[in-house]
Amino acid sequence: MRTGKLLSWLEPPLEWTGHANAVSSVSYSPNGTRVVTGSWDGTIRIWDVQSGAVVGEPLTGHNGSVNSVVYSPDGRYIISGSDDETIRIWDANTGAGVGAPLEGHADEVNSVAYSPDGRNIISGSSDRAIRIWDAETGAAVGTPLEEHAGKVLSVAYSPDGRNIISGSEDRAIRIWDAETGAAVGKPLEGHASWVLSVAYSPDGRNIISGSDDRAIRIWDAETGAAVGKTLEGHADEVRSVAYSPDGRNIISGSDDRTIRIWDAETGAAVGKPLEGHTGSVRSVAYSPDGRNIISGSDDRAIRIWDAETGAAVGKPLEGDTGTVWSVACSPDGRNIISGSFDCAIRIWDANTGAAVGAPLEGHADAVNSVAYSPDGRNIISGSSDRTIRIWDAETGAAVGQPLEGHTHEVWSVAYSPDGRNIISGSDDGAIRIWDAETGAAVGKPLEGHTHEVWSVAYSPDGRNIISGSPDGAIRIWDAETGAAVGKPLEGHADSVWSVAYSPDGRNIISGSSDCAIRIWDAETGAAVGKPLEGHAGSVYSVAYSPDGRNIISGSNDSTIRIWDAETGAAVGKPLKGHCHWVRSVAYSPDGRHIISGSKDGTIRTWDCKTVAAVGKPLDGHNDSVL
Repeated sequence: MRTGKLLSWLEPPLEWTGHANAVSSVSYSPNGTRVVTGSWDGTIRIWDVQSGAVVGEPLTGHNGSVNSVVYSPDGRYIISGSDDETIRIWDANTGAGVGAPLEGHADEVNSVAYSPDGRNIISGSSDRAIRIWDAETGAAVGTPLEEHAGKVLSVAYSPDGRNIISGSEDRAIRIWDAETGAAVGKPLEGHASWVLSVAYSPDGRNIISGSDDRAIRIWDAETGAAVGKTLEGHADEVRSVAYSPDGRNIISGSDDRTIRIWDAETGAAVGKPLEGHTGSVRSVAYSPDGRNIISGSDDRAIRIWDAETGAAVGKPLEGDTGTVWSVACSPDGRNIISGSFDCAIRIWDANTGAAVGAPLEGHADAVNSVAYSPDGRNIISGSSDRTIRIWDAETGAAVGQPLEGHTHEVWSVAYSPDGRNIISGSDDGAIRIWDAETGAAVGKPLEGHTHEVWSVAYSPDGRNIISGSPDGAIRIWDAETGAAVGKPLEGHADSVWSVAYSPDGRNIISGSSDCAIRIWDAETGAAVGKPLEGHAGSVYSVAYSPDGRNIISGSNDSTIRIWDAETGAAVGKPLKGHCHWVRSVAYSPDGRHIISGSKDGTIRTWDCKTVAAVGKPLDGHNDSVL
């Protein structure tokens, strides 16, 4: 590989950290002195290449994951595409937003690019369309380019700016006339699965594509014919592909956590895979002089590699990262508590969002579940360290000794309505009942599930307990005797993550990995109506509104949904703002607000009337909020 002398390279850090979630996109500035990164944490960061230091504050404004970032050809601007369905333009020097967001897409924006002359911007979206925008005014240029039968996952201009290419979920690459928007020739077909990334060679003669089928393909840009054999070697999806500036080599980043270098002419692998990331490699790029390679990963890090030797460059930097799991409101609605993978419980002022006191620390592993006592005086927490702890809600001090008895992680904890007992569900397959005052075990464990117990709850009158499990069943138990009540409630096609009673105790709701919420008659165990469907991922948490009229659900698809409890119909659009799994949802006691905790490390508050986010996310945990 040829190397230039555009920069007098110092030794930058091997790994840049700072994003609180997966790094989805990386791009060099045209002069090679800066790198811009986009992340699922909703921010864009600019880095100094020589020092590895962050330049200025993160660029914030998107209300969802940032999926794609790139510099303008003159280096003055940065554009970004997001899950919030918009494209934003930023001043690369000041970090300030330029103009209003570019709006028009009806779904996530997965990829953005500038035309070589910098006059236009293109964007590809999950709404299956490519849009062209005037880079100066932000106005749409012409009508959307619509031929793909699936999400548009990657877009790029040809080096001369005459054509646009796009890769899609429909397995095809399409070429478009950049001026007229007309399709050029037939689709390039050959991949066996989604096309995740496309790029032109520097001379514009060839196109490369990376796919979910683990392969890279090279195509003749004029004829659309496949060039040579498929480049194979990755053990998982190929997320990103790029040419070296001189066109001699190709790089690829994959879900197998490696970057590979290929000879663009022969298709042969050049050297060994570049290894170091601990998560999927989502984006790769060459430095303008071709001497270095950068990569962004699900491990939240950006790494730099020597393009000739494949060696990591420099020494690691260290920094904090963040993610969030369990949330609950105090009975008076004044405070919010959250439990996290960072082993801590935090208390927040519900009105101001400020942290109240220091974190409650004592658990030796992730805090999976938190709850207030009915009188609000105490807090309980269940942890992967196999214990339940009780805390004074005012002072944060531990109350008594940890409750021990489970032989595996404790996933769910709850108080009885009268506050006298505590229940816990565990990976050991058992539900245990504890005396809330003494901490002593009450009776024998409730056993019957054939797998872990992920969720437990009391009926409003305290007479029964319900539990949900990966065995796909919901079970009802007599709270006094511990005996099973009736047969298991069965109907879900996968694991049951969350269960809850309606405020009047007549119904039970459950959320499952089958993406559905089900309603059950608490007395007969019969299913009530049809499943509530709409989520595109596992439903991790469900809850009733205090008046019982609505149901909320949090999902692996990063959204919260509101449902009419009587009809099962969706109420409004999904609540979007988190950039990762929503693991816990709850209503405020007055029913005016919803709180949600996510793997993105934040707690968010939502107004039930306007269905809008309230204030900024509560951010402070150093890991997932369960």
